Parts: sequence; C-alpha cells; structure tokens
Amino acid sequence: MTEALLVEHADFAMRNWVDPDPSPAPIGSARHMGMFCRMLLETHNPYRPAVINWPKLEPDARARVTSLPIWDMAVQTEGRASARVAAFAARERIPALRAALEMDGSEEARHKAVLSRLVEAYGIALEKEPPYPAPKDIEWGWLVTGYSECIDSFFAFGLFEIARRSGYFPPELVETFEPVIQEEARHILFFVNWAAWYRRNLPLFKRLKFYLRVAAVFCFLIWERIGIARGLDSKGVDDANFTLSGSSAIGADLKPRDMLVLCLEENRRRMAGYDLRLLRPTLIPRLAALASRLMGAQGVRA
Repeated sequence: MTEALLVEHADFAMRNWVDPDPSPAPIGSARHMGMFCRMLLETHNPYRPAVINWPKLEPDARARVTSLPIWDMAVQTEGRASARVAAFAARERIPALRAALEMDGSEEARHKAVLSRLVEAYGIALEKEPPYPAPKDIEWGWLVTGYSECIDSFFAFGLFEIARRSGYFPPELVETFEPVIQEEARHILFFVNWAAWYRRNLPLFKRLKFYLRVAAVFCFLIWERIGIARGLDSKGVDDANFTLSGSSAIGADLKPRDMLVLCLEENRRRMAGYDLRLLRPTLIPRLAALASRLMGAQGVRA
C-alpha cells in the first residue's frame, strides 16, 4: 500500500468506527467501558507533527494567521491538558481504561507539538511558556479538561468550517489541521462516555457529590472564560467573545444565530461516523439549539 493510501485509510478509520459486536452496551457496564476505550484506541491516526511539511503562505495569508490572538492560549491549553490527562491516566487501575487515557494524553501532547511547530514555522512570537505540573487534585484537573473540550470544541468545529469556506486559511493549512480538529471530536466522545460510565458506577451519595463537582467545574469554566475575554480586551482585541462572534475575524460576517446553527451542523457531522450506541455530548448542543431557536432560527436540532 502506498503512503498516500495509508494516510487515506488512517483518516477514514479515525472518523468511522463501529464495534463489530452488535450486542447491547448498557451505560455503565463493562461492555460500555470496553467500547468507548476501543473507539479511542482503534481510531488513533498516526500522523507525525514533527515531519509536517508546513505550506508556504502568501504574505496576506501569513499575516492573517499570525495576527490571530489565540496562539499563546492554544499552546498553553494543550500543555496543561496533556499534563492533566497523563496524571489521571497514571492512577487508573483498569488496564483498558488506562491505555485509552494514555492515548488521550499523548494526543493532547501531540496537539501542542503541532501548534508549537506551526508558530515556529511562521515566526509567531509567543510569551514564555509556564511549567505544566500535574494538578494537586487529579480528578478535578481531568474534569476541567474534559468539560472544557466539550465547550470549546463545539464552537471550534464551526469556526474551523467558516475559515475553510471563507478561504481565511489556505487549503493546505486546513488540510494540515483537519486531523487535529477531528481528534478533539474523538476526545469529547470518549470523555462524555467515561463520565456517564463513571457516574453510573458510583454509590448514590457519591453520585450526588459528583454532580455537585461537575456543577462546580462548569462555574469555574464560565469564570475562566470571562477572564480570557477580559484578557483579550486588555490586549486591544475587539469583541473578545471569540467563539461566538469570531466568524467576522476569520473572514465571514455571520450572525450569532447562524454561527450556532453551523456549529450544530458541524458537531453532528463530526460525530456521525461513530457507533450510535456511544453517547454524544448533549449539554452544549442543546443550549445552542435553544438559543438559536430563541433568536429565530427554524428547524434547529441538537
């Protein structure tokens, strides 16, 4: 098989996975756990960021890419995520789950490597990176990373598609980043199934405590994003709510309603190839669908 066919096969396998065993997989069962772990492991795409041939950009395209106010935040987010997932994986005692978590952490580290090589290739100046120690509360760090990806990836799917359609990113750069975006879909699919499996196996009093902890995570993430928006404003970035109104910054002037509809469409498309017995993220898509209906969009579904 030629290298081109190998790449094409790996790309298809990353996006499409169905467990060959057709038996039911009740949420919280060992069968369910085995399924979402195999999904992550068997859809791994072995692309190598160290040897990516970064496309040469025309001056205007290069200026658009380097001017985005996200690169420091993106590199540091992936650095923290890889450390948090690795710490959570190290304490897991179930071999299959530990292997899947280690794969998740290695892919987060690879995302950071891709971003680091991009900024190096295009001469983007970054702030000095902070250290990425393991979190003191390992479960908290894992929950923050997982739910943060559920929020951010939902909007990133739409923004990436806008950038592709508008030509803001050259086609070669879109093709280079496409596997990274799809990997995030796999990660949040794995995470929401882990969360449902873990929650179902807790005693009732611990399950209530877990619900409270998840609520605290969301409060933290909301507060964190308010801080990010203020930080971008302090740097002179107009309208720092980048995920909702960033379409104009990347070449398309979409109304917030249309942006939400596109995010919902892209979320469904990126999740469509995986076994339907696996849970999908629901909270953010449902909130986005409700918001878009209130704004006047017709026929919107989560």
